Amino acid sequence: MSDSADDKLSKNAKREAAREKARQMREDQKKKERRNRFLLQGGVVVGALAIVAIVGLVIVNSVKPEGPGPLNMASDGIQIGEGYVATQTPALAPGEEPVPNERAEGELNITMYVDYLCPICRQFEETNADYISSLLENGGTTVDIHPITILDRLSQGTKYSTRAANAASCVANYQPNSFYDYHLQLFVRQPAENTPGLSDDELIALLGDAGVEDDGKIANCIKSQEFRPFVVASTDRALNGPIPNSNVDKVEGTPTVIVNGLKYEGAVDDLASFQAFVVSAAGETFNDESSTPTPTPTPAG
Repeated sequence: MSDSADDKLSKNAKREAAREKARQMREDQKKKERRNRFLLQGGVVVGALAIVAIVGLVIVNSVKPEGPGPLNMASDGIQIGEGYVATQTPALAPGEEPVPNERAEGELNITMYVDYLCPICRQFEETNADYISSLLENGGTTVDIHPITILDRLSQGTKYSTRAANAASCVANYQPNSFYDYHLQLFVRQPAENTPGLSDDELIALLGDAGVEDDGKIANCIKSQEFRPFVVASTDRALNGPIPNSNVDKVEGTPTVIVNGLKYEGAVDDLASFQAFVVSAAGETFNDESSTPTPTPTPAG
């Protein structure tokens, strides 16, 4: 009897111990699940906060406050005169309206709105650059160049048009008398549409090809896109118009070439046509024999 009771008690104790162990395991599991839920929720919150912080940083970096424009581009462009010397002007303050360059009586003025990714702009330069250069060398002529950016969508997300226009603006600010050479080099090395375009380092290397002396300021300006807000604002002004001192309401494409206020509508790759237009637009007031443009005779047969 004694042994049987002890055995029964032992069995009851074992069952109770097993139940207690199972209860403890269930309690531990519940605690673990609660802890995991807390950690998961905390992780989600931390992750969400991290995403918000990253997005905020991207927005802050991409929407930079507008700063002053470059020196020597108060008209939204730079004016090049005899000997390729730039007309010096103060920088536009943020939000300030551009100040058009005035043309002296009897002076020939050629104004160009260009996008450095625009292949038709390159055609115009390849055809007419030597002729325009000869006018600048002879005197009595000014060339106003307005870099704008309308083809960013064709550079695989690198915004090449904007970066190139910014690079040109950097040169205008720091080495204005070298602007014309850099402008031409941007077309000589023009990348094809639907490619990433030249990198910032390649735009910097182009300074040497154009004979631009740089102590590092222009390179830093190119990398930081110092004048990107100006380029965006000046492009917006060109696309909405009006275009001062001309018969052009607004820029609708590049190149837009204006001679003494009149828009050139001829072929961009026809030198004789452009020369004839210059002569016509110059009129009788442009009578300096040293700089009067004369159309190149068409070769016979």
